[in-house]
Amino acid sequence: MTTTAFRIVAVSAGLSSPSSTRLLADRLAAAAREQLAAGTDRPVVVRVVELRDLAVDIANNLVTGFPPSALREAIDAVTGADGLIAVTPVFSASYSGLFKSFFDLVEKTALTGKPVVIGATGGSPRHSLVLEHAMRPLFAYLRTVTLPTSVYAASEDWGAAGDGYADGLPSRIRRAGGELASAVLGRTVSGATRDLGLDDGLDAIVPFEQQLAALRPE
Repeated sequence: MTTTAFRIVAVSAGLSSPSSTRLLADRLAAAAREQLAAGTDRPVVVRVVELRDLAVDIANNLVTGFPPSALREAIDAVTGADGLIAVTPVFSASYSGLFKSFFDLVEKTALTGKPVVIGATGGSPRHSLVLEHAMRPLFAYLRTVTLPTSVYAASEDWGAAGDGYADGLPSRIRRAGGELASAVLGRTVSGATRDLGLDDGLDAIVPFEQQLAALRPE
């Protein structure tokens, strides 16, 4: 009997090659795949959609209303994914025009209920709020389930271990990957009372039934 694979799709709006945005997308996808594979016997397939390669097709679609085949296939991959990762560089304190143009082409209801991890990259930590004031509202409009942990990576975060007041980038990536894996498996992501570390994965996720039982009076 053939077992259907879980499909994780990461959208990267990085413009350069190599790109820190693509690197963040790859690491988030790897974290989700690792923790999803640990929680199921089903295979896990990961695909990264590079918007840089589709920029001309996106512009043509916006003008003509007809997506070329490569763009159509990319949109189908995104809407058909079991879990989505969306990462953009920060331009003018918001997501990039290329990132927004791509998601403008996705039908408003096509991502309804889909679990999404959002991420962004920039040169300065000062732009980290782009995740909250720009990206969360965008995906709320698209009716996704945007997961609690979002990941912003400034230039100084790469290779940094973090400190007692803030998680390092690897820890945040792993936590976001665990939340996506849990959501894909149909489990409820708990509001943890402590910071999750590098060794925390699906074991840190409290099933919905367990949370509900904790709320019932004795």
